Amino acid sequence: MAASSKWRVMMVAVLLSTMTQVLGSQEIMKKLTLGFSKALDQCKKEMNIQDHIMQDFYNFWREEYSLVNREMGCAMLCLASKLDLVTDDNKLHHTNAREFAKSHGADDDLAKQLIDMIHECEKVHEGIQDDCVKVLEIAKCFRTKIHDLKWAPSMETVLEEVMTEIQ
Repeated sequence: MAASSKWRVMMVAVLLSTMTQVLGSQEIMKKLTLGFSKALDQCKKEMNIQDHIMQDFYNFWREEYSLVNREMGCAMLCLASKLDLVTDDNKLHHTNAREFAKSHGADDDLAKQLIDMIHECEKVHEGIQDDCVKVLEIAKCFRTKIHDLKWAPSMETVLEEVMTEIQ
């Protein structure tokens, strides 16, 4: 009986630890998303981003939402450039990306994990010649990985935060 109780306590501790890690990771992903939103206004003006692309941004973390607009990839590339997250050949700048993640609450391990996921997605799509299409495919790949880990932020929460900043 005592061994059974210890086992249950251990399982509850593991479950709570996992839930805390997931909730913490969701919070980090929300902060990262909000970090991108600050550069969105600049790109929106420079590129004359239309409403349908803004809809793509608003729905980015919705797993069932299809991202198919090449222009979305171009806008994401603009954002990454504004935040100095890509190199001259439009690949992820690992050092800057790590610092960006850390400045939004990620620790070293989480920042490395996020960068590794993006790097894996870059490798899968390295044959795509069109930079905008490539960035879109990398973003979709990354979104899938984040959803698989249950780290995707709630869009309602993200939009609420954005609306609070605007007011």
